[in-house]
Amino acid sequence: MFENFIFENPHFFWLLLLLPLAIVWYVWKQNKQQASLKVSSVQGFKTSVSNLTKLKPLLFVIRLIALVLLIIALARPRTVDISTKTDTTKGIDIVMAIDVSASMLSKDLKPNRLEALKEVAAEFIKDRINDRIGLVVYAGESYTKTPITSDKSIAATALKNIRYGEVIEGGTAIGMGLATSVNRLKDSKAKSKVIILLTDGSNNAGFIDPKIASELAVEYGIKAYTIGIGTNGMALSPVERLPNGALRYGRTRVKIDEKLLKEIAKATNGKYFRATDNKKLEQIYQEIDKLEKTDIEEFKFYNYEEKFRSLVLLAGLLIFIEFLLRYTVFKSFI
Repeated sequence: MFENFIFENPHFFWLLLLLPLAIVWYVWKQNKQQASLKVSSVQGFKTSVSNLTKLKPLLFVIRLIALVLLIIALARPRTVDISTKTDTTKGIDIVMAIDVSASMLSKDLKPNRLEALKEVAAEFIKDRINDRIGLVVYAGESYTKTPITSDKSIAATALKNIRYGEVIEGGTAIGMGLATSVNRLKDSKAKSKVIILLTDGSNNAGFIDPKIASELAVEYGIKAYTIGIGTNGMALSPVERLPNGALRYGRTRVKIDEKLLKEIAKATNGKYFRATDNKKLEQIYQEIDKLEKTDIEEFKFYNYEEKFRSLVLLAGLLIFIEFLLRYTVFKSFI
């Protein structure tokens, strides 16, 4: 009920401390005005007291109430209705370049690297409310899974449907994955353009050199965050495909070209990360989320409705009633 009720000048409530002093003064004054007479007996006097005499303090009570109302009015009570308007500046365009080579099925992250990535990336997409997201997948070649879009449901569905084997197998074309991502962003008018490139290997396929691709990113003002995913040492990874189509797993050494990923990040004013487990991968995407923020302006509009006028009018009415009673009904007692 009083959620939007405020007082503009609450310091006037200190005046309420005068009320006890006024009561003390009134009692002292009344005692002073009453004369005393000592007699041996009151049997010959009529001892009944007029009802008007009993009601005489009512005048002081009315004046006291009027004073309280005036103090509250001075505190300026008002109700406020607050409405907000959010103005979002041009957001960030982000392309997520995802390695879908066979090694992304390694089980050092649970249930495997690709599925762990998809789970974390889905949360990242959901949190980028004011930005546009695109997806690029690459292995031996690369292609655009989803152009940059503000429709998060499209990006989320495309991410969910990423599978191993949907691009030509045979290696990891980091340069091509980066170049395709640059191509999706080069004409963007966003205030910030970002590529999040994730891989678990080294550049061993494709016809575009990663350094050339990173130079293109610099030319178009695109920042690249690179992520190397995989444990240090050995990991249970696919080693061959069986005749029935299933994959046979064996322990292989993790080979991530961290030097290359660091060079790409440094050249584009980005940052390199290493994800050795699910928790670390989640933390990396959270950090990128904090590093790349869209500016949002919130405008608040305040609509005030003053309430002091009715209090002043009521106080004035009580003072008039007190004045009227004092010089009519109680005139002979004052």
